[in-house]
Amino acid sequence: MVDLIYRFDPNDDRGRKAPADAKEAWQRLEEGNRTFSSLDTSATGGLRIMSFEPEDIGIAGPGNDLRQKPFAAVLGCSDARVPTELIFDCACNELFVVRVAGNVLDQAELGSIDYAVEHLAPHLKLLVVLGHSHCGAVTAAVDAFLAPSQYLGLLSSHHVRSIVNGLFPAVRGAATALEEEFGKTVSKKKGYRAALIEISVVLNAALTASILKQEFCRPPSECKAVFGIYDIGSRHVHVPLTTAATKERATKLIEAPVGQEEFRKFASKVVHSSFVKQLLSGK
Repeated sequence: MVDLIYRFDPNDDRGRKAPADAKEAWQRLEEGNRTFSSLDTSATGGLRIMSFEPEDIGIAGPGNDLRQKPFAAVLGCSDARVPTELIFDCACNELFVVRVAGNVLDQAELGSIDYAVEHLAPHLKLLVVLGHSHCGAVTAAVDAFLAPSQYLGLLSSHHVRSIVNGLFPAVRGAATALEEEFGKTVSKKKGYRAALIEISVVLNAALTASILKQEFCRPPSECKAVFGIYDIGSRHVHVPLTTAATKERATKLIEAPVGQEEFRKFASKVVHSSFVKQLLSGK
C-alpha cells in the first residue's frame, strides 16, 4: 500500500522553492523521480506528503490573480500509465505538461511549448521530453516498418497515420544502428522486435529533444533541453547507455544530442547497452 497525500499547511511557510536555473530544475526532476520510484508498494506500505500552495489549485483570495509558474515544460506521451507530475514528484503548477501519443512533435505541440517559453519566463528553466517503455504508438510504427502491409490498415485514419509517420525516422534510425552493430542478420534474433521498439522509443525522445534544443535553447537563452525514458515496470526515468546491468535503471535525464555525428554515437551507445542486448536475447 502507498499513501500519496497533497497537503497545505498554513503553519509551514517553507514552501517548495522554485529552481534558480536549468541545472537546479534538472536536478529537481531527477531527485523527484528517485523519490517516486522508491515508494514501497509492499505490504509494509509507503507514504509521500506533497506540499502545495492553495493558489495553485485555484483557492485564492479576492482579487488574487492565479498565475502559471512552472519551472519545466514536459512533452510526454498520452499513455494513461505515465502520470507526469507523479513521476517527477511535482505538485500542480510546477510543470507545464504537453501530452500526445508517442510524444511526437507537430505544430500544436511546438506551439504549446513556444507559448510556455515566451510567456512563462522567468519561471521556466527546462524543456523535457519524456518517452516511456512499451509505448503503443512506437510499437505501431515498428510493426508497420517490419510488415509494410500493416500500414495499409492505417489508411482510413489520417490522424493515427500522421503519428506513425512522425515516428518512422526514429524507427529507421534504430534499425540502422542495430544492423551496423550486429549485421543484417540481427533481424532474425528472437528479441529483435522488442529491441527495435525500445531503441526507437529512446531515439524518438532524443530526436524530439534535439529539435526543442535547436528551436528554443539558442544563446543567450539559458534554457536547456533534456530527455529520458520512463520505465513502467521500475518507475525509473533513465536512458539505457551503460554496459553494466546494475546501473541501467539509475534515474537519469540527459541533454539532447545535436547533429548527425552526435546522433550516430548516441545510437551506438544505446545499442551497446546491456538493456538492449538482453532484449535481443529474448530473455
